[in-house]
Amino acid sequence: MSTEEKGKISVETENIFPIIKKWLYSEKDIFLRELVSNASDAITKLKKVSLSEEFEGGSDYRIDLKFNKEDRILTIEDNGIGMTTEEVKKYINQIAFSGATDFAKKYQNSENKAEIIGHFGLGFYSSFMVSKKVTIETKSYRKDEPAVLWESESGTDFTITKSEKSSRGTKISLYLDSDSGEYLDKWKLKELIKKYCDFLPVGIFVEDEKANREKPLWSEEPSKVKSEEYKDFYSYLFPFSGDSLFHIHLNVDYPFRLQGILYFPKLTHELDASKNGIKLFCNHVFVSENANELIPQFLTILKGTIDIPDLPLNVSRSYLQTDPLVKKISNHIIKKVCDKLTEDFKKNREAYEKNWEDISLFVKYGALTDEKFYESMKDFIIFKNSSGTYSTIQEYLDKNKEKNQNKIFYANETEMNSVYMDLLMSQGLEALLVDSKIDSHLIQHLEMKNPEAKFQRVDAELTDHIVDKDSKSEVVNENNETESDRIVKMFKAVLPAEGVEVKTEALKSSDVPCIILLPEFMRRMTEMNSMLNREDNKSILKSHTILVNIKSPLVKNALKTFEGVNQEKGKKLAKVIYDLALLSAKIMDEKEISEFTKRNVELLTDFLN
Repeated sequence: MSTEEKGKISVETENIFPIIKKWLYSEKDIFLRELVSNASDAITKLKKVSLSEEFEGGSDYRIDLKFNKEDRILTIEDNGIGMTTEEVKKYINQIAFSGATDFAKKYQNSENKAEIIGHFGLGFYSSFMVSKKVTIETKSYRKDEPAVLWESESGTDFTITKSEKSSRGTKISLYLDSDSGEYLDKWKLKELIKKYCDFLPVGIFVEDEKANREKPLWSEEPSKVKSEEYKDFYSYLFPFSGDSLFHIHLNVDYPFRLQGILYFPKLTHELDASKNGIKLFCNHVFVSENANELIPQFLTILKGTIDIPDLPLNVSRSYLQTDPLVKKISNHIIKKVCDKLTEDFKKNREAYEKNWEDISLFVKYGALTDEKFYESMKDFIIFKNSSGTYSTIQEYLDKNKEKNQNKIFYANETEMNSVYMDLLMSQGLEALLVDSKIDSHLIQHLEMKNPEAKFQRVDAELTDHIVDKDSKSEVVNENNETESDRIVKMFKAVLPAEGVEVKTEALKSSDVPCIILLPEFMRRMTEMNSMLNREDNKSILKSHTILVNIKSPLVKNALKTFEGVNQEKGKKLAKVIYDLALLSAKIMDEKEISEFTKRNVELLTDFLN
């Protein structure tokens, strides 16, 4: 090699370097990721060489970042494989791609600015995003190869000379420009190393202080990792997030390479489910916080890490949306989640039920939006029931087969103490409790998938088990009216003229004077409207059926008063009975509750007088 060699990078760099320097300016932190990951690659290559060759310099591998504030120089040095003069020319001077002009034009209007870095050997040239001059001092691990010094002030013109470097490896010195003084700060550098290079399998030191964790737990054999290690790793990745519910360790070599650890966090609010906590890595190098294309929407509840060696280091969103590998990985993750939940259901039902409150939202959403997930999980969707236990749909049907006639009674959990539930449970019947807005969609989905099973709200209609079929036939009076006829007449005298139908039945329980019945379709419609915040939600419920219990002592007394000397007091009693039913059905608005209170005060005053 001559004393000095000069030249130009063998590409139309006048098109490339303005792109690097200008377009990526807002994302210039990634230069450090590129240079440090290159240094790690150099050490990895030397480790492979060590399996078959001997070399000098020891095996205490490390990467060092140091800076000189006065001269504004930042250095990144490794003791890896190093480069010969010919290798410098090959890997630094010849950017290995054809059609540079077309390439530059392609990215000229690109919104994915980081996409260019890492393509075609450009990773090293990200250093010119922050530097007015860059030097490379490198010495190959090969014993007789001389050290080389490469220098460039523009990224286009360079010089190569001999170097005085005596140790194996590569040292890159960045002469930082006037806008990049922030990288002459130890804490800033340590922060970036932790963000991008925390899990590179070599020690990274900033001013001789260890800056990275180094050990990526996901690359360990799952059988060798202790539960406490998983717990500690979750706390490290997501401080102040509490404990996770459980985890899934991904470790795939074929037909694609994939490693990672996915955690199920405890949710404090339904909105937490929309927060993506997956950190995407490529060969232990951090790539992105956003793995939406890799994770189905219903699994965005998950937190953790995914490492995909076959993805580009600077993977773009558009790449993830079109790469067939991504779809395979997504399907594999869904399968692993299903496998984990199925295993827990079968082997540790108690723990599964304990975690259900936290995982039910994403399981239900997954069942609604992903057919394969539904098919895998349909037998493991559970509901709390009025008996205080959990059951699947099939378990509920099997248990209540004789009484329910394939009907699945359900109610909001807030209605557990309602008159409807009291009536149902008094006859030994059970209801499933739903407590999430998504449940109304899920019920319709389950009905579609299981035509033989019909869901019925407890306040939609009365089951035969609640009605007293053995009640004696009613006697008619001189006007050819039964007691039921007269009760209907009394209630019609105080009810709205339209929208309300009055019926009577003899219920097995005499404790309930009156209940409101709403058709199943109408109740579901109101719940749908509630999700859409429709203002007309309450008005839909104004059309309903009032079912009066003719065995109720309160109803009988009201009728006696109505037909006696104080018809107005009888009307007031009937109105209060109706009001109580509306209140129990949660149909009253604030104005109606206020009027109900006034009527009760008046009625009590009348009785006291």
